[in-house]
Amino acid sequence: MVKADDLPLGGPQIQAYPADPKTGLVRDGSRLNLVLLARFKPDVLAADTRPLAADGVVAYSGVCTHQGCPVNMWSSDQGVFYCSCHGSMYDPRDGAHVVGGPAPRPLPALGLKMNDGTPVVSESFNARVGATQAHT
Repeated sequence: MVKADDLPLGGPQIQAYPADPKTGLVRDGSRLNLVLLARFKPDVLAADTRPLAADGVVAYSGVCTHQGCPVNMWSSDQGVFYCSCHGSMYDPRDGAHVVGGPAPRPLPALGLKMNDGTPVVSESFNARVGATQAHT
């Protein structure tokens, strides 16, 4: 289980699979369940991002909206999530909006609450997870 204190302030993100807080059962290893967690000072979060965050911790789908690759890197220079497949970049402080690359839409966000220092899901994803369309 990831605690808020495990997340470096200002990034990078930690990849995780959600677990049931009561049973500890981890969601299956499907890439569609991969979540990115990052922690920031609450005052640097955009106004529409703050309500979904818990004590500055944000959570987004770890699946790129371009072609469904994992968003698995961090750009220290820009402070953004980075998809190594095709270079899409997402700003986690501003709703994971696309700030570079071919991704057509932001990463879906999860609403969080804090439970004894552990971020817990309070709302489901605010958009469909995965690529916009299947690519052949």
